[in-house]
Amino acid sequence: MGEFTMSVPAKGRFSINRRYLPYLLSLPALLTCIGILIPFFTAVIYSLQRYRLSQPWARKFNWGENYLNFMTDASFWNTLKVSMTYATLTVGIELLLGLGIALLLQRRSTFNNFVSIMLLMPLMTAPALAALMWKLMTNPGFGILSYFATLLGIKDLNWASDPATAMMTVVIVDVWVYTPFIMILLLAGLRSLPKQPFEAAELDGVPRMFVFWKITLPMLTPFLLTATLFRVIESIQQFDIIYAMTQGGPGDTLTVFQVEAYLNFFQSTNVGRSAALMMILWAITYFLSNIFIKNWLRLREKARGEA
Repeated sequence: MGEFTMSVPAKGRFSINRRYLPYLLSLPALLTCIGILIPFFTAVIYSLQRYRLSQPWARKFNWGENYLNFMTDASFWNTLKVSMTYATLTVGIELLLGLGIALLLQRRSTFNNFVSIMLLMPLMTAPALAALMWKLMTNPGFGILSYFATLLGIKDLNWASDPATAMMTVVIVDVWVYTPFIMILLLAGLRSLPKQPFEAAELDGVPRMFVFWKITLPMLTPFLLTATLFRVIESIQQFDIIYAMTQGGPGDTLTVFQVEAYLNFFQSTNVGRSAALMMILWAITYFLSNIFIKNWLRLREKARGEA
């Protein structure tokens, strides 16, 4: 009973001790974890060093000086503000649009299923490629969106090259790419909700708005939290859309964490500061993830208790 056998085309039989089987099956996960932790701890070590690629001989530990310098660094606080503003705008707009579209497509029908599939097309486009497409469409000289803006009486709209409209432009691109993700997640949630409460409310003649606020929205909250968690983590780590469209400019208008770290590493060759920025971004992501996961678990326990 302590062993099991596996038949193989060879002459004999190959046997594995059942005691070691869990370790063998978990080996791929262990290797993946090691592959993640090695660069993570490497970045931690770099963040504690004064290390420039242009001055490798001056590399030494400064034990947190990179982090302390951020406290009085105006560019760091600008990066934090831009990252939080970008994440708040994109996630907020995408949640509203995604929920609205999901509610419109909630009823199962051939037409609704077809529309939901077609709306997933932007999600199939690589974000960097989508940014380049929008960069062409918003070109002041020949872009189709600039042409439509001129027809509406809006002239000299420079889109991503103007500090006043750069944030709006990249938010539009992000919303176009990622709203389908929230839509399909919430649509799956809506279609999985039990029908009995809605049928009872319909028989009692309860107004639709009351049903939405008191029945649909509370039952959909775990799905909303899941969608928000994924999108907050993605938005606060945004790089490809912003860098492909503006390289973090004009000026420091769109220097989010990933772009700032990239510029510090490849332009300023300041490895220590770049790694410290990534560690702060990881800490923010970890903190926000904990908040969302704790609330999601609390809602699940509450639902079990009510059941």
